[in-house]
Amino acid sequence: MALNHLRILRPVLCRLLPIATRTPLVDASGVPSPPTLNCAVVPPNYVRHYATKKSKAKAKAQTAKVNINATLVEDIISLDEVKEDMAAVLATLKDEFSRNLSIRTSPGALDHITVTTKDGKFPLNQLGQIFMKSPQLLVVNVTGFPEAMAAVTRAIQESSMGLNPEVEGTIIRVPIPKVTREHRENLSKLAKQFSNKAKDSLRRVRSNAVNQLKKSKEGVSEDTIRLIEKQVQQMADSYVTDIDKQLATKTKELLG
Repeated sequence: MALNHLRILRPVLCRLLPIATRTPLVDASGVPSPPTLNCAVVPPNYVRHYATKKSKAKAKAQTAKVNINATLVEDIISLDEVKEDMAAVLATLKDEFSRNLSIRTSPGALDHITVTTKDGKFPLNQLGQIFMKSPQLLVVNVTGFPEAMAAVTRAIQESSMGLNPEVEGTIIRVPIPKVTREHRENLSKLAKQFSNKAKDSLRRVRSNAVNQLKKSKEGVSEDTIRLIEKQVQQMADSYVTDIDKQLATKTKELLG
């Protein structure tokens, strides 16, 4: 009777009892009977999780990140000064975007233009009075410095704003292009030029820092020099990312 029950329960027991812990069964007479369970060993079901491209990139970035104690390198190079120079590049880009790439007309739109004369360089608003005649026309009155007329006109033409000034005596009329789709696209191209210029400036800051490191190699381990170079590169990469973000925002603003 017990053996019949065993045969019925065998599938259940095979799943629940590990083979290594099974013991011989004892029948009603008290005589051990040989085990009759002959269960196949089911291998464990392992699931392999593959890393995604995003997780791999994140892990790589975390692994590559370098952070050196400032006291270790302060006698070699000032990373704070390098960072300040890079921050100045980004600030200049934001200023150029604000002054040169606005689709709204105002008298202050020409204030940033620098005029080169035989006496030096001067902001346009110091050589002439600027006022808005209409939304599409700015007027520059250079009566106070008539000798600077040619220099002022040339500076307006070369301001990268796509302006074509018209001279009438000591008055310069500056027609403002209409905000057409073509004008917006031209401004977006100019924004790209400004961002590329900023990236070039960042590369120069980085190169100057690396050159300074190379001059300080004497008495400094190669490993330390390489670590500092990596940190300078990471700083530059971070500001390049900021420049790209500024360009994307300005492009979206210009193109609508």
